[in-house]
Amino acid sequence: MSTAFYWDERTMWHAGGNYAFTVPLGGLVQPLAAGGLPESPETKRRLKNLMDVTELTGDLAVMRAPAATQAQLQLVHPSEYLNAFKEMSDNGGGEIGHHAPFAQGGYELAALSAGLAVAAVEGVLTGTHDNAYALTRPPGHHCVADGPMGFCLLANIAIAIEAAKATRPDLRVAVLDWDVHHGNGTEAIFYDRADVLTLSFHQEGNYPLDTGDLADRGTGAGAGYNLNLPLPAGAGHTAYLHAIDRVATPAIEAYKPDLIIVACGYDAGAVDPLDRMLATADTFRQMTLKIKALAQRICDGKLVLCHEGGYSEIYVPFCGHATLEALSGSDITAPDPMKRALTSRQPGPRFDAFLRGEIDHMAGELGL
Repeated sequence: MSTAFYWDERTMWHAGGNYAFTVPLGGLVQPLAAGGLPESPETKRRLKNLMDVTELTGDLAVMRAPAATQAQLQLVHPSEYLNAFKEMSDNGGGEIGHHAPFAQGGYELAALSAGLAVAAVEGVLTGTHDNAYALTRPPGHHCVADGPMGFCLLANIAIAIEAAKATRPDLRVAVLDWDVHHGNGTEAIFYDRADVLTLSFHQEGNYPLDTGDLADRGTGAGAGYNLNLPLPAGAGHTAYLHAIDRVATPAIEAYKPDLIIVACGYDAGAVDPLDRMLATADTFRQMTLKIKALAQRICDGKLVLCHEGGYSEIYVPFCGHATLEALSGSDITAPDPMKRALTSRQPGPRFDAFLRGEIDHMAGELGL
């Protein structure tokens, strides 16, 4: 098994704006000592550092990639948005959308992040590597075609899909988003299309507040090809694995894609500051193993993971390491330093049974 790992230190140099956590500065909002948004480079840089220290990096094909081209970006984003983004980026940075600021040069760094996703998809589709992981920053799953939001400046996964489809028009792709927040951008871009199946597992009532309903199934040709699974706060390890088995697996098996892409956020982790879920590092390991096995059964193992959210600087590296262990099949591990504490915090048998029942009910509503 050959696993590619796409990353570029320059993407860690993307900077946010005048925020204290998720609140704009001003009035009575005092700046934080650490400064800026929770979407900092440290969670992702610390993942790469941990991989280097354990030497997991040596079991991967470490790759760089060129930035996505203007033509590739225009496959998803209108020129009006790209031009406005570029102009602001060249003149000190700023903010166009909702909670998606950037500094000088932010346009180029976002295009580089998208380029990592493009290259990861292309490498897997051409057989250069069996599967791949793109350490994309800034993330992309909240960005809609005509504007950014939620730390996301360009729709990385959608751009990668469209770049691949430019030479493979019949390509069918399934996108599974297990970031704790609804993948509204990816959903919106493909909402009226049948050639991309979009599934989002997310904490109900988190971000964005007004998207991600179970009833949102797509429209026109895309009717039935968008699935949302809004999970109640407190869902933990067992619930997430049941969701993979009960919803993601049958939906993707029925769709028969040529490629599976995972929007791989780690903010469902139990100590993340932006959610109230209880996933552990082993949750992400087991979900990855399940999706990897699914990809091997239905699309010759063609699987790409693109990094999205995750805001705990201590825990994201261990969740990511577990994921990459599973994706690559490496024997190198990084034992979870919070395993004992987080295992004791998992839902009890009664709540687990309730959660499985809720997921089964929603699966029925989705026709699965």
